[in-house]
Amino acid sequence: MSWTSRIMIYDFEEGRAFPVLETDMHLAAPNWTPEGDALIVNGSGSLFWVDLEDPQLGEIDTGLCIKLNNDHGITPDGERLIFSDHTYGEGAVIWTQALGEEDADPQQVTQNSPSWWHGVSPDGQTLAYTAVRNDQFGIYTIDITGGTETCVIESVHHYDGPDFSADGEWIWFNSDRFGTSDLWRIRPDGTDAQQMTYDDRVNWFPHPSPQGDKIVYLSYPKGTKGHPANTDVELRVLTTGQDKPQILVSLYGGQGTLNVPSWSPDGVAFAYVEYKKT
Repeated sequence: MSWTSRIMIYDFEEGRAFPVLETDMHLAAPNWTPEGDALIVNGSGSLFWVDLEDPQLGEIDTGLCIKLNNDHGITPDGERLIFSDHTYGEGAVIWTQALGEEDADPQQVTQNSPSWWHGVSPDGQTLAYTAVRNDQFGIYTIDITGGTETCVIESVHHYDGPDFSADGEWIWFNSDRFGTSDLWRIRPDGTDAQQMTYDDRVNWFPHPSPQGDKIVYLSYPKGTKGHPANTDVELRVLTTGQDKPQILVSLYGGQGTLNVPSWSPDGVAFAYVEYKKT
């Protein structure tokens, strides 16, 4: 399949999106660095650095981990990369490594697979991820240095896309526990689960803003199964004090468009990827 990927930034102050980089490589899931000067994206099993002043793809060395998927991010202090990789065995596990060092030395965090990273706590100490354990999907947390994982919520339904709120008091996620995938939030200790969207759309991957006043997410048409690529989707936002979500962008995308946290550090903008129809 041929691809045209376009990295985009949506700016809330300007109320519009503008392109950063276009390439024939299949890119996905941008993160914004805490310094605000670059993005990190994945493609072909690797991670790439994109300087916003001079947007080009610079490959990041991840050592012997060479089969990364589009679940990756950066700790709030900008010191470490976090990523899911399935180089060893059939299922992905989570790794971290120092960001910017010449000699990559990834450290394995989760021992059980599959484990797909999606969020990190504001203090950078706790990772939130999707996992399948005993044939059930669930949301899990673990210390960034590893150790024993904690199940926040699981059942026969699908759970995905966990990301911490700006104050660390909630973990946002999506689940089809009532039939259609909606946005939810839950306390990190597994209490007080609350459904946050109620429309007939299929909603995935909620990402709270650094100021905590907005949740940007990926919204599929009614009846969509899973979170496929190559389809017409919308990027929507839930804003504190408003009753209904707002449509920000309609685009051709899906899987890879907005999988992981992608807010600018000042909360003014977020990055995403759109694709060209072929």
